[in-house]
Amino acid sequence: MPRPGPADDDSPQLSLFDAPPSNEAPSTPLPPAPRSAAPREPLARPVPAPSTASEPDAPTAARRSEPSPLHFMHPQAEREIQLGEHRVGYALRRARRGSIGFVVSAEGLQVNAPRWVSLQNIDSAVQAKAGWIVRKLQEQRDRARRVEAARIEWRDGTSLPFLGETVTIVLDPRVAGAVLNADAQALPGVPRLMLHVGLPQTAEPEQIRDSVQSWLQRQALRIFTDRCKHFADTLGVRMTRLSLSSAQTRWGSASADGSIRLNWRLVHFGLQVIDYVVAHELAHLREMNHSAAFWDVVRSVVPDYQVLRNTLKDVPVPVLG
Repeated sequence: MPRPGPADDDSPQLSLFDAPPSNEAPSTPLPPAPRSAAPREPLARPVPAPSTASEPDAPTAARRSEPSPLHFMHPQAEREIQLGEHRVGYALRRARRGSIGFVVSAEGLQVNAPRWVSLQNIDSAVQAKAGWIVRKLQEQRDRARRVEAARIEWRDGTSLPFLGETVTIVLDPRVAGAVLNADAQALPGVPRLMLHVGLPQTAEPEQIRDSVQSWLQRQALRIFTDRCKHFADTLGVRMTRLSLSSAQTRWGSASADGSIRLNWRLVHFGLQVIDYVVAHELAHLREMNHSAAFWDVVRSVVPDYQVLRNTLKDVPVPVLG
């Protein structure tokens, strides 16, 4: 099944998470710019290249027990600063703005500052936000590790989550398409689900990925359709259309016309998590907002929705690409 494209209607939508968690700190206010031209600033001292004799490589650093001094280096870092016991190299961008802003991404820390602010004042502003900066940098590093650990290696015998259980991929040219077999006699801790994929042992990783992904999407549509019907009847709402989404930052969305879009990657989670997202989006057909009344509707059918919501945020989704 090809990946669905963007929605083809212009009706207002509400998503499960309206925006990904922000990694931009509130801007640091500054005094008015001086009327006279500021003296030309000296160029920032170039960041020295890390020494292989004194700096451990990334795997070695990752093995250190936390909390230990960490070194965060933006690939375009122009300046370095000591924040507590941590060393941070940050990229500095000059712009026409009235305050100093901080953005932490997977690359590291970027500081956006007015052209007239001195380097000393910029470093002072960074120090003032040290706790937030180090926390966000660590979160980004931890997330990168989780993502890498969740990366799927497409081969015979690989495994991935499906409905909260582990599925083992078996390349089996005797079958047509993909067939899921369950071993009810499997030992505890041993995956009981085997997905037989109709490909030879010599199949390319891309072929295996595409076949498995197509099967997952078909299962997602089947399961979502069933759960949407169940919760629509329970909540007394009318869903007019269900479609799959491949969005990177949204698990689902609801439109005022009754259209529901659900991210097919939800099929990796257990049925309880899927039920929460389904109920969340269908609840919007009664309350097109995130008011207390809306959450009361969700709670009426999924009492432990907060726990399930945290699961969506905390459990890494497999990296299929």
